[in-house]
Amino acid sequence: MATHGDALQRRLGLTDSVIVGLGSMVGAGIFAALAPAAAAAGSWLLLALAVAALLAYCNATSSARLAARYPVSGGTYVYGRERLGAFWGYLAGWGFVAGKTASCAAMALTVGGYAWPEQSRAVAVAAVVAITAINYTGVQKSALATRVIVTMVLAVLALVVGVGLFGTHSAATTLPDRIGPRGVLEAAGLLFFAFAGYARIATLGEEVRDPQRTIPRAIIIALGLALAVYALVAVAALATLGSAGLAHATDPLAQVVSNAGAPGLAPVIRVGAVLAAAGSLLALILGVSRTALAMARDRYLPGALAAVHPRFGVPHRAELAVGALVAVVAATFDLRAAIGFSSFTVLVYYLIANVSAATLTEAENRPPRWVPAVGAAGCVIVGLSLPIESALTGLAILAAGAGWYAIHTPTTPPLTS
Repeated sequence: MATHGDALQRRLGLTDSVIVGLGSMVGAGIFAALAPAAAAAGSWLLLALAVAALLAYCNATSSARLAARYPVSGGTYVYGRERLGAFWGYLAGWGFVAGKTASCAAMALTVGGYAWPEQSRAVAVAAVVAITAINYTGVQKSALATRVIVTMVLAVLALVVGVGLFGTHSAATTLPDRIGPRGVLEAAGLLFFAFAGYARIATLGEEVRDPQRTIPRAIIIALGLALAVYALVAVAALATLGSAGLAHATDPLAQVVSNAGAPGLAPVIRVGAVLAAAGSLLALILGVSRTALAMARDRYLPGALAAVHPRFGVPHRAELAVGALVAVVAATFDLRAAIGFSSFTVLVYYLIANVSAATLTEAENRPPRWVPAVGAAGCVIVGLSLPIESALTGLAILAAGAGWYAIHTPTTPPLTS
């Protein structure tokens, strides 16, 4: 636990917490996830979006209660370790690193898809190399830059909604009406990718005034606002492109404004998507490399990854390893596969979070019993409804992580932060 001397100051109120959460959610995910989700759910896309939002709410609420109990860095890596045992915390951390590595690749592919669709993989790899180089020197996004990017993304999405709803709809085509419950659940898993930033709210326990009251309220408000934005964008995209046109689009939101009769605005949408995806990629690589650093310090990953650069003060070996892995994934996976794999492993992460939350007592501010129950069940059902290749790859990576744990379990347990 943080001591009095190194504790963070409680400066954030409800409005600040909502802005942080909304800024973490409304980003590049909506530019990337709509097309593969539409291919799975067709005209039932909005129902899939509601399922993803409910799952995100349960996961975030469970995480928020755990964050209030354990206000230290590490997320479910810490919660699982403290509530369920060392292996489950490790597995959560392993799944987080694997899933967010795939998220990085998805963001890089989004940059490529909007910047230069014909050479999307090459652009994606170049973006990863450039951002890894930036991170290596210790340059990070400032709070002001984050707010600017969020404002820009909201403005771009508002433009898409306005043009899409009130423009021409003659090009809309629909997929054959053969969508069943599995298709809706698969789409929910893919759209869950777009909500993934909500976890940022749950990590604010040490910085928020009255966290037990403020964090749950902030989660509800931020998720509600994000859901409203996503629903409006989805309605505009379905009205303009139809489920078939949306499903086959490599740069869906740019195509929305083009097909709605405003092709001159497409470059604006592309620039917005590229900047949003690049900003998300920057933050994701920072987060994954630092989780890898923590696991290396706890002797769950090779100790070499715990090295910190003497000049730049960053975990340079972890950043280079993560950057190289992301580049390989971006060069070999397509966007749907990257999103599906990311969602599967992150759902396992939140499965462990929900089970951990279910062990809290009333004195520890336990969430309502239905929240971790629905969250855990949803993680399993939606995870197994994702594309079979994503689920199998995710299970194989998790099994490999379990094998590594069995072979390289530390002789002494890691210290509680």
